[in-house]
Amino acid sequence: MSNALTLDIPAGVPWIDFTREFDAPVEALWNAHRDPELVRQWLGPRGYEMDIERWDFTTGGGYRYVHRNPDGMEFGFHGTFHTIRDNDLAIQTFEFEGAPDEVAIEFMRFVDLGDGRCRLEGRSVGRTVEGRDMMVESGMEKGMSEGYERLDELVGQPAPAATTPAQA
Repeated sequence: MSNALTLDIPAGVPWIDFTREFDAPVEALWNAHRDPELVRQWLGPRGYEMDIERWDFTTGGGYRYVHRNPDGMEFGFHGTFHTIRDNDLAIQTFEFEGAPDEVAIEFMRFVDLGDGRCRLEGRSVGRTVEGRDMMVESGMEKGMSEGYERLDELVGQPAPAATTPAQA
């Protein structure tokens, strides 16, 4: 089952609120944000490749990655993880390198809904309304929606069965 991304983009203020439910436990969603090998599999639009230069998902850590579209155009992003609280909260900065000085601070809360389901609740606060609007007009909603669909596919997969070494 695919759940819809909900965006609230109020006029005249520099923030965006978003929510998205997942048919997976909080721990799976958290791990998919923490582990760079998993992040590479879902973050961004379908058809884009992702190279992660740095991914230190810890309080005070940072990240830098590049998305490459099918035409070979590259889009770099970087930021700092300010607060990381396992299975609960991530606060980070986000900067698209194509729009320097338009840094956003993002708050993501991981909410356990029970029955193996969870919700991601977020707010991205930009420096200016114009910068926020530029981000929205850049195709942000499509990229977020496709990325979260890919994340849903990833966390909705059953974990691989544990293997045991052959007995001698």
